[in-house]
Amino acid sequence: MHALDMALKNCGADAFVLYASSDDADMRYLSRFVVHDTFVFFKRLGQPGTIIISQMEGERASRESIATVMTRTQAGLPDIMKKEKNPWKALAQMIVGQAGKTLLVSQNLPAALLRALEEHARVLVDEGTVEQMRAIKTPQEIAWTKSVQKHTNDAMALAVSLIHKATIKKGMLYHAGAPLTSEYVRTAVQKQLMDCGCRAVETIVSCGKDTALPHAIGSGQLVAHEPIVIDMFPKDEATGYFADMTRTVAKGEPDAKIVEMYNVISEAKQLAISRIKPKVTGAEVHQAVVDFFSERGYESTTRGFVHNLGHGVGLQVHELPTLGAAGLFLRAGHVITVEPGLYYPGTGGVRLEDMGTVTGRGFSNFTHFPEELVV
Repeated sequence: MHALDMALKNCGADAFVLYASSDDADMRYLSRFVVHDTFVFFKRLGQPGTIIISQMEGERASRESIATVMTRTQAGLPDIMKKEKNPWKALAQMIVGQAGKTLLVSQNLPAALLRALEEHARVLVDEGTVEQMRAIKTPQEIAWTKSVQKHTNDAMALAVSLIHKATIKKGMLYHAGAPLTSEYVRTAVQKQLMDCGCRAVETIVSCGKDTALPHAIGSGQLVAHEPIVIDMFPKDEATGYFADMTRTVAKGEPDAKIVEMYNVISEAKQLAISRIKPKVTGAEVHQAVVDFFSERGYESTTRGFVHNLGHGVGLQVHELPTLGAAGLFLRAGHVITVEPGLYYPGTGGVRLEDMGTVTGRGFSNFTHFPEELVV
């Protein structure tokens, strides 16, 4: 919480305030409490964080949250509501009564609550302090992320196995005599991840010309001799932490252009990994890949390499830091993806993605699934 104390000290605020459910990554990080109703978190300078929760969740929160727990009754909300019938204004009065008259609030605070707080306190909007705190992972957080990536590795093995074992009839893929579709592969891997306590949504299984669209989810029967991009990013339900992995495969003999793209992307990924270390910026690593692609004859405009090289992963699948043109200095403890890709309408796309952590020496890769285009 040192960073929050510094933010409070620098702006002269009494407390930092957040109002959200545990679906909000900052709230889950600060409270480590899972409840899908909204609640209040506040932290005074030099003091531990406190959550204000409903009476029925009080005992459970006391067992599970890392924050001090106060019920809304203890915070005086029922008494306030006897006079103030507007729920946002009543909530604001409760918060000011507990947290103070000068508040540093999350930039995600609901507008109605922000306006209500301004009637009773001086309100300053924070610029992502908690998001920056979340970017540096503890050893426990790294272990949680590694665990999810292991389940992702197993799910990727299932997806590739289905494609490998498929039969080709008239240029199309079949499994157990039925068409092998994007939907079938997606459902199979998401069921397996669910059995492991993970939840995956919008898993990408795109094929052929659809692969030229980086985030096309894919649909219909898979085609032989064409690239199949598989990108999965499941969340562990118990910890809330995500993983992320992409592989591109083909059943049969893909076009020579796809083979060349695959080989160049594999080299680009290794180049990027070799450049990752503390005090190097995400922008520098990204630009190294842009320059490498340019040397090999691939552009980085509206075609070719069209996205950032990578991103942070944690309680959100996309969070700080950034490996892109706006990327700042990398630090030990950052968990990041490295995912170069090339995309050409009419030809298709190829992407390979690993995830790991920045260490004092470089990049520790959590991803151990093999790279093999033709399966």
